[in-house]
Amino acid sequence: MTAATRTAVEPPLPAGTRPVPGYEILGHLDRTGWLDLYDSWSEERTCRCVIKVLRPDLRGDPGLGARLLREGGWLRDFTHPHLARAYETFAEPEPLVVMETLTGETLAHLLGRLRRRPGATDVALLGVQLCSAVHYLHGRGLLHLDLKPANIVVDRGHVKVLDLSVARPPGYAPRGTGTLYYRSPEQARGGPLSAAADVWGIGVTLYETACGDVPFPEGEEAESEDSASGVRCPLLEEAAPPVASRRRLPRTLAGAVDACLSLDPENRPALPGLAEALGTVLPSS
Repeated sequence: MTAATRTAVEPPLPAGTRPVPGYEILGHLDRTGWLDLYDSWSEERTCRCVIKVLRPDLRGDPGLGARLLREGGWLRDFTHPHLARAYETFAEPEPLVVMETLTGETLAHLLGRLRRRPGATDVALLGVQLCSAVHYLHGRGLLHLDLKPANIVVDRGHVKVLDLSVARPPGYAPRGTGTLYYRSPEQARGGPLSAAADVWGIGVTLYETACGDVPFPEGEEAESEDSASGVRCPLLEEAAPPVASRRRLPRTLAGAVDACLSLDPENRPALPGLAEALGTVLPSS
């Protein structure tokens, strides 16, 4: 076994570890492609929190460390009811971000366990809250670029958006930014990105929530591989099947979701108009 292999399988930090002063690890929550997440205790706040650190095999990567601290800094400074909040960031002894502990479950988990698809008002309410969070991010000069059910936590109808790890200002982005089946055509191909890329992300999320699957499921996309980066990118040349072809929904709601998935970014609705259209489906207060 090589040293690299040994490092790759290094176990998570044990309970009781104090990675930085004032915080104690209670248990390991998850290991992603580049992060370890820990259930932790904040002595100052006397409450649970979540600590995010680079995986052991990636701790020496300065680019990933900077990426983690950049995301943590944004979430620490941003204040919005539909964005997850960071409490603190630490650069030493290693890059680390302290996040609030969220109750509820990811939208991906929720959709997987529900026996029936969410109702029209639930889909519309989800969309209104996503529009609110994303509009705030755009006002701060950032595109999210990775909106999907796995990055959304739902707690009794209240939504919080997670993960700004690939967020960036509008402008040029490399091919394949975001997640396969959720990224917009312009993200897949690479090039200039605008707020319309996140409108696509909202549309795909609402489509999956309403219809039970993404509009371009595996096996229905033409794919290619960027030989330089090895990134798999869908080449979307056909319009998404209309929502009405998969489920009966109020016309305004179905039309709003369909409009989000226009192949031409210029034809997608702006966030205020999208939120207004979705809001008409909600009961009057």
